[in-house]
Amino acid sequence: MTEPLLAVRDLRKHFPIRKGLFSRVAGYVRAVDGVSFDLHQGETLGLVGESGCGKTTTGRCLLRLIEPTSGEIRFAGRPVTGLEKRELRSLRREMQIVFQDPYSSLNPRLTVGSMLAEPLAIHGIARGAAARERVAELLSLVGLSPDHARRYPHEFSGGQRQRIGIARALAVQPRLLVLDEPVSALDVSIQAQIVNLLRDLQQTMQLALLFIAHDLSVVEHLSDRVAVMYLGRIVEHAGRDALYRRALHPYTVSLLSAIPVPDPSRRRHRIVLQGDVPSPANPPSGCRFRTRCFMAREICSRVDPPLREVTPGQWSACHFAEELLSGPTAAAGPPAESRPRA
Repeated sequence: MTEPLLAVRDLRKHFPIRKGLFSRVAGYVRAVDGVSFDLHQGETLGLVGESGCGKTTTGRCLLRLIEPTSGEIRFAGRPVTGLEKRELRSLRREMQIVFQDPYSSLNPRLTVGSMLAEPLAIHGIARGAAARERVAELLSLVGLSPDHARRYPHEFSGGQRQRIGIARALAVQPRLLVLDEPVSALDVSIQAQIVNLLRDLQQTMQLALLFIAHDLSVVEHLSDRVAVMYLGRIVEHAGRDALYRRALHPYTVSLLSAIPVPDPSRRRHRIVLQGDVPSPANPPSGCRFRTRCFMAREICSRVDPPLREVTPGQWSACHFAEELLSGPTAAAGPPAESRPRA
């Protein structure tokens, strides 16, 4: 097995809660609490979960847009967490991010050409005529006209603005793209265009993609592997086909049951999670998902289940993953006796 391009080990980000006149630390919000995974060149890892589970914080910690509390991040064998600012700037040429909102992430005072030429100048890649030629090439690469370089962000649609954001990330020829909900603010038809664009770019440029999303139907089309997060931790990690065929964590089963079925003749049992998401400042004892789980038992309140390999290549943090392995598929839902009562 080749060395991963990106290796993350026990990544944590805890935000302090300050109270009182002297702003004393009264606790911590455990936004990311022990995340580990690998990502290889040319591979796409989908990072999914409900809003507030720590997906975006994880992505930003990887690029040190947010400083991690602890843990290890290695990119191409180099430790990211220990780099000084000057070394980090040179490394960021190889690690770029595409933000969720394609409008707020673009400078409204700059033309598209100026925005795309700026990183070329900062990293000493191209200036003048060479930069203009590279800008035209980037716009063509993402399906826009080179003439669009003279326009401002407000003159574009949401899908076009997201294409500009992707072009800006690709300007410095990175090896890794962190995609933070890149299609969640777009119409369904535009989502398909952007997902197809990302897939084509990955195959052409052999990019490694960390695709952060909450829509599992979108993740299925783009990802090679999927990691499911809940309350700051990865609760299931598997190859795409294995996870969508048979999920081995109750939370993943619940998420898969919520995917709309385009065929009206087919029916899928919908699992509605009970209660609200617990606070990351005060997570439940034992298994963090137990307060909403249709399979929760007494041991779940006492013992925090580790992320373990249940079947080759499929990891789950559930005491009873073997029951899901031998039970019905995610499309059919959990066993009748395990389902929550209406």
